Amino acid sequence: MLSYQHAYHAGNLADLHKHALLATALAYMTRKDKPLSYIETHAGRGLYHLDSAESLKTGEARAGIQRAAANGWLPEDHPLLTALQEVRRMHGDTAYAGSPLIAAQILRPTDRAILAEMHPNEFAHLEQLSWFATLYHQDGFEMAHAVCPPTPRRGFLLIDPSYEVKSEYDTIPRRIGQIARKWNVGVIALWYPILTDNRHDAMLQALMQAHPRALRSEVRFPPARAGHSMVGSGMWILNAPYGLDDEAQQLQAIFRKNC
Repeated sequence: MLSYQHAYHAGNLADLHKHALLATALAYMTRKDKPLSYIETHAGRGLYHLDSAESLKTGEARAGIQRAAANGWLPEDHPLLTALQEVRRMHGDTAYAGSPLIAAQILRPTDRAILAEMHPNEFAHLEQLSWFATLYHQDGFEMAHAVCPPTPRRGFLLIDPSYEVKSEYDTIPRRIGQIARKWNVGVIALWYPILTDNRHDAMLQALMQAHPRALRSEVRFPPARAGHSMVGSGMWILNAPYGLDDEAQQLQAIFRKNC
């Protein structure tokens, strides 16, 4: 199933949560001189425009990153805002960066980026940003299994599926376990939606049982519209960088106050 397109949801509250954690983690990891690998299994198109027909149709960015920026939810020097500012400078005032382009603003020339995207239309867009990364037009988990452990060995893996196929909730813990055994020093981050039926619970229980020291960050917010089942955003992070737990707690407080 390849019907999901993130252009309808780019810059929503889930993106704000996920991308704030991603940018904070990469900003910390790039403080050290040692190079790193950034790997993403479901990269999407990388660049979105918040005045597009898709974005305006749902209004999710208006209730997400645009509202957060207008009301100062994040400090001005937050790594996410710094990255987004640079993306807007390069691509226009309505530009919003997906996770690959956020990473591109933070990574250094000595770092390596590896991105996978299976959707043909999204991959075609992603190819236009290929100046900073090696791209794979294939299943992201297959790519991750093939390249891990990467070179450089130090690095960050973002797994951000669309969850179009419900069986992913059952298979993801096993797939992450396989990658973690091959790459025990890698930071492995999984984003997941919090839905009204709590279908993520069994997946998270399996992950936490296998990796009890992993960081689990969750925020809650109202549904984007009547009948919409997503009421929160979660990030599960194995080998979380120093200080990311503090960022997760701050984000939780921000969402609790404003949502």
